[in-house]
This record gives sequence, structure tokens and C-alpha cells, in this order.
Amino acid sequence: MGFSSRMDCCGQFVKYSLFVANFVIFVGGATVFCLSLWTLVDRSFMNELLGTNLFSGAVYVLLVTSVAICLLSFLGCVGAGKEVKCLLLTYFIMVALVFVTMLIGGILGYVFRERVQQTMRQEMRSSMALYGSRRDITQAWDQTQERLQCCGVDTWHDWNRFGPIPESCCQEIFGGQRKECTIFPTITNLYSQGCLYVTSNYIREHAAVIGGTSIGVAIIMIFGMIFSCLLFNMIE
Repeated sequence: MGFSSRMDCCGQFVKYSLFVANFVIFVGGATVFCLSLWTLVDRSFMNELLGTNLFSGAVYVLLVTSVAICLLSFLGCVGAGKEVKCLLLTYFIMVALVFVTMLIGGILGYVFRERVQQTMRQEMRSSMALYGSRRDITQAWDQTQERLQCCGVDTWHDWNRFGPIPESCCQEIFGGQRKECTIFPTITNLYSQGCLYVTSNYIREHAAVIGGTSIGVAIIMIFGMIFSCLLFNMIE
């Protein structure tokens, strides 16, 4: 076990490069974990309106994958420090599997994004009929409209089919009070944008941040695999 004399300098370079790569991978994995957790908590108020578990499912996968990445980075450091070929081989295989998982997840998210939006439209329209009769639906709509400053699916006119326009559609004025938009609804005192458009952008922004970070981590993982493979071949 160890390097031959002529490979000492090159071997040490590869060894410490693997350490650095794994440190960056660990930081990246921890960042993806925090961002995924933040996304799950931050968008929990509109769960009932999405009509699909694809987005939350993808975030949960990234959450678990980020934990695996942190553990793998530790394994890579141990394998490099102890110069154990078995650990390095295990590290290479597991990192390759995680990398493929992240790649497939990104492709699926891109392919199904339009389908998700169509599902959201159908679910949001059907849930409007339950506003006021189901507490979870009512809270989801009110919190979504208040936090994202939107109203209805495509426009506030969508509420006309189901009764009075919710107070959560009303723009706030000074003192936290709301204008009487449920009695005299006009475009001046109601949120003008539909919640489908705003929600879609909201999810895309969150997904873009997580996706960009994940891509960055995946690129560093490639270097981790390269250095582990080189180090594996150098150890006698």
C-alpha cells in the first residue's frame, strides 16, 4: 500500500486534489440540502393547489441525494488519506451512481415541466369550488393569494363562477387594512395577476436555484471520480 518513489510527487498532488474536490463536494451537498429543505418549507402553503407530487418528489430526491453526497465526500477523504483501494473503488462507483441519478432527475424535470403546469391549472380550477367548505383548500388559496399577490387561476374573474371574491385577493392599504374589493371589485383594488402564472414562476425560480447548485456539484463530482480513479491506479 502506498506510492512508488517515482510517483510520489504526482501521487501526492492527486491525493490532495481529491481532498480539495471532496471538500467542495461536501459544501455543495450541504448547500443543496439547505436549499431543498428551504424550498419544501417555503412552498408548503400551496401544496393543495399544485395537483401533482412531481415537484415535491424531485425536491425530496435531491434532499436525500445531498445527504448521500456529504457522506460520500467523507468516504472519499478517508479513502485518500488511508490510501485504501477498496474505499476508493466504492467511492468511485457510488459517486457515479449519484451523478447519474442527478442527471436523470434534471432531464425528467425538464421534460415534464409543461405537463406539471397543465396539471396545476386543472387542480387549481377544481379546488376553487371547494373554497370556503374545506379548510385546507381555503387556507391554501388565501395564503397563496396573499403571499404571491395574485388572484384566481388566470385572472380574478375566475372567482365569479363560485361566489364572492376572497378577501385575500384584495390589495392591502396602509395599516394592514384591505380595500372593499369584495363589494366593488375593480382592477385597481384586486391583484391583477393570476396565481397559475405567479406560482409557476415561483416554482421555476426555486427550481433554478436548486438546479444550478446541483449542476455545479455534479461537475465537481466528475473531478472527484477522475482523481479517485487516478489515485486508485497509483496505489500499489
